[in-house]
Amino acid sequence: MSAPVATCTVYFDGACPLCRREIAHYQSQEGAASIAWIDAASCDAAMLGADLGREAALARLHVRLADGSLVSGASAFAAMWTSLPAYRWLASIASRRLVMKVLEGAYSGFLRLRRLWRRPQPGTFALPPAVLAELRAAHTGEVCAVQFYRGILKVSVDGDLRAFAARHLAAEHLHLRRIRRWLPVSSRSRVLPAWRAAGWLTGAVVALIGRQAVFAAVAALERFADRHYTARIERWSAHPALDELCSTLAACSRRESVQRRILPVGVDMRAMSHSAER
Repeated sequence: MSAPVATCTVYFDGACPLCRREIAHYQSQEGAASIAWIDAASCDAAMLGADLGREAALARLHVRLADGSLVSGASAFAAMWTSLPAYRWLASIASRRLVMKVLEGAYSGFLRLRRLWRRPQPGTFALPPAVLAELRAAHTGEVCAVQFYRGILKVSVDGDLRAFAARHLAAEHLHLRRIRRWLPVSSRSRVLPAWRAAGWLTGAVVALIGRQAVFAAVAALERFADRHYTARIERWSAHPALDELCSTLAACSRRESVQRRILPVGVDMRAMSHSAER
């Protein structure tokens, strides 16, 4: 007799004690046998699929639906609950748009707190102190970059410049999320509020001066960030245990290079925005 086809696949973080206990509860429920349960912290990369990296799988709960599509966060919980008879009533409530937004907000808050107690499992690789120190600098730089573009958006009334800053802000948010996943809260800079203020003020000041000041400042920031990431990748590429971290930094570096190449003063803003989207 062939095994039943899974209604969905749940990817969870087995290195998080609370997540592990919660998943164990769901696995004990009626209907759990119809779900494929994958521990993203210890499984082979091939089990995650080509569209789900381990970094992303560990950052949020993911569920692959029967049609092969992926959902995460609150939507993933709702999909999982649908396969568990005891929780289908909750899935029905969660399907409402407002409820889903509330659940997603609560889950995002949980993820911020989760960093305080999540620890690597025994036998897994822990980043050396020297690497953590370098990542602390990278994290601080991305925090400043996010605030820099927020400062521009706060004071600028130039519609094209605001659109340009908004696109770059989205890219810096992505970089910041990537670095955060590698850097424990306890290893982050203790003076981040001061760096946030400095980044915001710098963005606001250059925006008040004008476009050329913004472009010159952005070019300098992107050049510095690209060099920073490139140097770390070259230094750590010889260590197989740091391969995933190097891949993360390489993705950030490629984006910094693209953003820098589209910054010559005088280039049409719409053309620059189109290039940034690519």
